[in-house]
Amino acid sequence: MKSEDRPEKKALVLSGGGARASYQVGVLRAIANLLPRQSSNPFPIITGVSAGALNAASIATNAQRLRTGVRALEYVWKNISSEQVYKLDSNGVIGNASSWVFSFLRNRRRNTPTSLLDNMPLETLLAKVIKFERVERNIQAGFLEALAITASGYSSGESVSFYQGVDSLKNWEHPHRLGIRTQLGLEHLMASTAIPALFPAVKINREFFGDGAIRQLAPLSPAIQLGADRILVVGVSSTVPRPSKGSEPPHPSLTQILAHILNSAFVDTLTMDSEILRRFNKMVPLIPEELAQKDRALRMRPIQLLDITPSENLNEIASEYFDDLPRALKLFIRDAGSSSVLSLLLFEKSYCNRLIELGYKDAMEKEAQILEFFRDA
Repeated sequence: MKSEDRPEKKALVLSGGGARASYQVGVLRAIANLLPRQSSNPFPIITGVSAGALNAASIATNAQRLRTGVRALEYVWKNISSEQVYKLDSNGVIGNASSWVFSFLRNRRRNTPTSLLDNMPLETLLAKVIKFERVERNIQAGFLEALAITASGYSSGESVSFYQGVDSLKNWEHPHRLGIRTQLGLEHLMASTAIPALFPAVKINREFFGDGAIRQLAPLSPAIQLGADRILVVGVSSTVPRPSKGSEPPHPSLTQILAHILNSAFVDTLTMDSEILRRFNKMVPLIPEELAQKDRALRMRPIQLLDITPSENLNEIASEYFDDLPRALKLFIRDAGSSSVLSLLLFEKSYCNRLIELGYKDAMEKEAQILEFFRDA
């Protein structure tokens, strides 16, 4: 149960979705504008996965002032280009794809590419803009209690939340998900953003890791484990339109199949977990006090949830900017059925700026709920 003599702890949860994460920047800008101008980070607990982890790390490393962290994110996302995220050499993309397919067919595991794209430019960019040494400094100064970045272990199949936080926090272990204290660094971000098949896996300690959205069965769990009483979650889900009645659907391409797998990973679990938490909150008041005293597992607390998600279909928006996609990728993304992959990989300022403005608009339409979320009980 939450102690009555301490304020409720607020958490920020940022989901994954490649270039879609630019939407979160607009939401954060709206929050910064709604709060007092000189506000420090209002979220003691920050968790992120995949591209959402990049935004989470920026806010955490600039926790002394929220607007500073948001402006740093805006500068990056408003001026981003695909060449800052992955190499655009057409021959290299085709060569990686060919080697990847042949290695799969021949069952070779060593010294062969395991990704379509080389994201070394992203590592260079993140090294410039994310200063991880500030995380511990902000924790010691009281601006932050914990930052968690989630990645997926390829060998163990575990969803691992690497966290850095105050001394009172403890590791946790549940079926298929772990929380491990560590000193966060660039390798954790690169692992969390390593979209399977598209970006290479990253080795941390004795295991290779990939995108944290994969097998993350409970996206809200890290924030809850770290002590959150209120959670503001910014999702970047995008539904795939149903085929029209009576039309004969074409056979799916390899890109469409990959899009379906990735879209399921990035969307379904967050939506489901939020619904579970809402039902859980309705059940908590019904637990008799005498039972809670007898069984520690029943000593639960309701957790306030505010979620902000796109009011428009991000896949459809991405389709409008198809011509901005680098030529090397147009070889693989050629039709509207692949719009899910397009919305993930379209790291171009035209598309990202559109999503930033959408995020700002959606958040401002929830101004009353946001102000209520930050109002102390």
